[in-house]
Amino acid sequence: MTEIEVADVEQSEVLVDAQGVKVHFPIKRGLLIDRTVGHVYAVDGMDLVIRRGETYGLVGESGCGKSTFGRALLQLEELTEGSVHLGGVDLATLKGEDLRRQRRHMQMVFQDPLGSLDPRQTVEQLLLEGMQAHGLASDKKGARERLVGLLKAVGLPSSALSKYPHEFSGGQRQRVGIARALSVDPELIVADEPVSALDVSVQAQVINLLEDLQNEFGLTYLVIAHDLAVVRHISDRIGVMYLGALVEEADADDLYALPLHPYTRALLSAIPVPDPIVEDSRERILLSGDLPSPANPPSGCRFHTRCPWVQASRCATERPELRHVEVPGVPASHRVACHWAEDIASGALQPHTVEAQVVAPLDAPAPAPHAIPGTTDLPD
Repeated sequence: MTEIEVADVEQSEVLVDAQGVKVHFPIKRGLLIDRTVGHVYAVDGMDLVIRRGETYGLVGESGCGKSTFGRALLQLEELTEGSVHLGGVDLATLKGEDLRRQRRHMQMVFQDPLGSLDPRQTVEQLLLEGMQAHGLASDKKGARERLVGLLKAVGLPSSALSKYPHEFSGGQRQRVGIARALSVDPELIVADEPVSALDVSVQAQVINLLEDLQNEFGLTYLVIAHDLAVVRHISDRIGVMYLGALVEEADADDLYALPLHPYTRALLSAIPVPDPIVEDSRERILLSGDLPSPANPPSGCRFHTRCPWVQASRCATERPELRHVEVPGVPASHRVACHWAEDIASGALQPHTVEAQVVAPLDAPAPAPHAIPGTTDLPD
């Protein structure tokens, strides 16, 4: 973003402002006395801004830290470093009752709808619990009418109030979870893989429901997902996360039209195209090896051990910043964390094969700095 755009956003539009967020989990060993032998760097330097009323999609491979970041945003995980402001309030400084009161403004829709609902409570009890905790159910008749209205908003009949979670299908349980999140009138909803556990036919219904509720209640969403097709349909802006940090951020249409980071290109190339001719002729970027362990991340650029465009200089030693790149036609809101984004976009750098690297376990001697693997040109 330009300085003018940032100033405009900060003055009137920002709901969530997360800066320098780190969440590190200690690795402990020992029989009688636990000792810390390392850390899992689940989130390691996230800067993210979400505007009021928008849907921000956060995507990445399993294990990249996106769910941990979503939980840290709501203070369900303690921050190791950084700050999270919601409506100008620094959540990281709140404790006890102050934090509990602030939770009314931020709710979460969990990935597993059955696991997130108490099987011993009816839907009515599930919805009333949050309302009572925040003083929204003092009028029993009014509370009952509100519950019926919430169920109607998420597409469930009023008879569902007396039922238990196991009596619903997966899609219906997710609707109950959404209704529970809406029951306290939040400003922000973090939806962690809201449709990944559902059938494809039900996924579209839930996604359309989220969009309708956003328009009706003026909600702001952080949608965490690994399905890029889902994220494209629902998101205004998209952030691509790799090994604890953002590697690219852009408006949804811009990201899909011109992905700049090699990792984003690889993710988009894996989306199947429902046209056999296009599918057979389009380029596929296959990444070598698995996602490195967050307990022992590579030095420099975290992606350089798998990057088809890796170079001998800078990649293994210097961690790139999330920045706007000087590429024709790319707006200032499109940012990427890559040293060579301009050269890759212009075609000055061509991809090459990358050999998978073995990362030593934590109790092994410290590994040497990651070397740049030998490169060979791909055949035309």
